[in-house]
Amino acid sequence: MTVKRDRNGFPLLPDIETEVGRLTHRMRFRRAVRSTISTLIVVAAIAVLVATLFVPVLRVTGTSMEPTLYAGDIIVGVKTSNFELGQVCSFYFNNRLVLKRVIGVPGDWVDIDAQGIVSVNQVKLDEPYVQELALGICDIDFPYQVPDGRVFVLGDNRETSVDSRSKDVGCIPIDEIVGKILIRVWPLSQIHWLGR
Repeated sequence: MTVKRDRNGFPLLPDIETEVGRLTHRMRFRRAVRSTISTLIVVAAIAVLVATLFVPVLRVTGTSMEPTLYAGDIIVGVKTSNFELGQVCSFYFNNRLVLKRVIGVPGDWVDIDAQGIVSVNQVKLDEPYVQELALGICDIDFPYQVPDGRVFVLGDNRETSVDSRSKDVGCIPIDEIVGKILIRVWPLSQIHWLGR
């Protein structure tokens, strides 16, 4: 752009106003970009904090919860220390996040017969989430009483799941449980409420 000048060599007023307008617009644009980036960073930090502390979002690996959950499913949980029979929970075992179903809470007597039929406090469980009953990997004696401060957990794929039936895993301390699983959100075609 060619700047027109008056006889003293100074730029003309319309040219000065145009340049001031251009610079003002550039400053406003930069301010808006900085503000947007700052807002996005704060929102992302809050989302990560909430997801980490209160509402964990997890990706399923392994087959121990089939047919309820499959490898690759994305699930959302909630941090809690209160569990009911039948709820799916997550906890760390051998530095891996593991998903299992709560079968017994502190004080409950759990019994599993040779065919894999589970009873809690002498009441046979109705387990529509289990495809095939099996005793599976088991090296504990039944009936088994769940100790204080712990829960007895089983995977839905009873034949292959390594869970509280094994002394290596045992009953899970309630304070080590990450939370209970509320909903499967991915794949979108299979959104399913899991919470109770």
